[in-house]
Amino acid sequence: MAEGTDGRDGARPDEEGRGFELPLLLFAGFRSVIDALHRELAEEGHPDMRPAYGYALQAVGVRGATASEIGRRLGVSKQAAGKTVDRLEGLGYVERADDPDDGRRKLVRLTERGVDVLARSAAGFDRLRAEWVRALGADRVRALEDDLRTMAPDGAYRLDVASWFNG
Repeated sequence: MAEGTDGRDGARPDEEGRGFELPLLLFAGFRSVIDALHRELAEEGHPDMRPAYGYALQAVGVRGATASEIGRRLGVSKQAAGKTVDRLEGLGYVERADDPDDGRRKLVRLTERGVDVLARSAAGFDRLRAEWVRALGADRVRALEDDLRTMAPDGAYRLDVASWFNG
């Protein structure tokens, strides 16, 4: 056994936690925020909204996007993106329109309902962050955010979460 260890796979006694706990705790924190947000959205008139739909709406963006662009942004095939767009269109969050710059392309755009759910999501995230501030203190939350920015690679705000979890 290496000097200064306590038998916990080489961890030193002054270290807390185990390596596998960090990603689980980060994910649990993520899920607690996302799940609370979606409970709020359901109460505010968006009961069919799912986390994957939120990522897709972000991928559509305020200017709109083609199904191919949405697929690239989400890290999924054009066909998978098209299916998600179909669902979002059926729920009234997006619409398809001719691209004014290229009549051969269809552009997916947010509807008023899509803009509404994104605005409610932004306000909900602000409320949930405020809950963390009340529980942990503003300095600790700010420090946590700063630390995560330090540890996250450049371009960490990738939207391809679904493909990352689904292989």
